[in-house]
Amino acid sequence: MLIFEPRDPNFETRVRASFARLSLMKTIGASLTRVSPGEVEIELRLRQNLTQQHGFLAAGIVTAILDTACGYAALSLMPAGPEVLTVEYKVNFVSPARGPRLIARGRVTKPGRTLTVCAGDVFALSNGSEKLVATMLATMITAEQR
Repeated sequence: MLIFEPRDPNFETRVRASFARLSLMKTIGASLTRVSPGEVEIELRLRQNLTQQHGFLAAGIVTAILDTACGYAALSLMPAGPEVLTVEYKVNFVSPARGPRLIARGRVTKPGRTLTVCAGDVFALSNGSEKLVATMLATMITAEQR
């Protein structure tokens, strides 16, 4: 596991404040459960109105929480001021997203001044065990606030 030093001593407060403004995460009921330098976890309780026709959490929702976790993992290593935006990502779905809760874990694999590479996984949590649902490789770009 890589260990990173944050460039902003208030990174956690900044990440949590930004997440609190994310209306998509409010809409789907996702919560930010852990923030550390270069790593973020987002948790989501499965709700019927977020499922696809077979009763699994919809792929778009899985991708949304995973992309968000990767983005905030990147932001946690930025100095105060800049934001991040997703440049690209690739997702592999490896099993259906079913279970009472899902957790997205995003982590930085290579920080950079302009581009930061992240990886992440979504797990379905059920009866104390985790099952891998999806894995992502993402690139984030540093963007100045407007």
